[in-house]
Amino acid sequence: MSVKLEGVSKLYGRQRALDDISFEIRPGEVVGFLGPNGAGKSTTMKIIACYTPPGEGRASVDGFDVMRESMKVRQRVGYLPESNPLYPDMYVREFLLFVAGLHGLPQRKKRMEEMIALTGLEEEATKKIGQLSKGYRQRVGLAQALIHDPDVLILDEPTTGLDPNQLVEIRKLIKSLGRTKTVILSTHIMQEVQAICDRVLIISRGRIVADAPIEELQTRMQGGQIVEVAFLKPMPLTALESLDGAMEVFAEDEQTFRIGVRPGEEIRPAIFELAVRNENPILHLNLKQQGLEEVFRALTSQKDSK
Repeated sequence: MSVKLEGVSKLYGRQRALDDISFEIRPGEVVGFLGPNGAGKSTTMKIIACYTPPGEGRASVDGFDVMRESMKVRQRVGYLPESNPLYPDMYVREFLLFVAGLHGLPQRKKRMEEMIALTGLEEEATKKIGQLSKGYRQRVGLAQALIHDPDVLILDEPTTGLDPNQLVEIRKLIKSLGRTKTVILSTHIMQEVQAICDRVLIISRGRIVADAPIEELQTRMQGGQIVEVAFLKPMPLTALESLDGAMEVFAEDEQTFRIGVRPGEEIRPAIFELAVRNENPILHLNLKQQGLEEVFRALTSQKDSK
């Protein structure tokens, strides 16, 4: 079950939330959808799930247009939004039966019990949703997204509020679902992406800035290094950007910086010389291998991603 966006843009008033984005997700892929807050992730997922229309361009699921054939799309998509809207006064079983009824499912009670078992809700199933912890409310949201056995599963921050044990269980579940479903997973947890996803889409300021398999991104990372440095006093960003071997420099504040270093380059002696010339002692200097987090920061921290 493929998902395809072609030249999709979306405006909210004068604000351009999406700017001519295109991508295709093939059946059986688990795709990590990454981006900073306000980058356009939730808007993209709402368009695919038929919650909001695209302003321009075309979006489709299994060839069905989200505008012209929205009911067919909705039958094929399960959606867990970031806000996870639930009915707090309903009991867990009552709510899942209600959702199953909305989908017109046969054997609703059987399907409800299957979802309760699948998402680990057995001990909480007799409670009202409002009595549940945030982690268990997330499980209820996941159960409602899965109850009609959709071919495409859209998960917006699905592990929010889960404790470490619950994280492991839900990650295993999402990974197993990816064997038979197309999964789009939005998260800020990079380890989660590396553990679950086959491919990564990174969006920044409404535009897709990276689209690659995890293996390809990991290959790009090999050999790349990051230097973290903190000075006693403010240091001009331009002074660090001019250092030989520096690819990208990101300022945490006026005194603290992260410097992307070209493979094979040794930049630390130049940083020490810069500190001496400016009579600005170094408080902290650390060298580490570049990871997915650094790639994300490099692609989404550019002043003008367009």
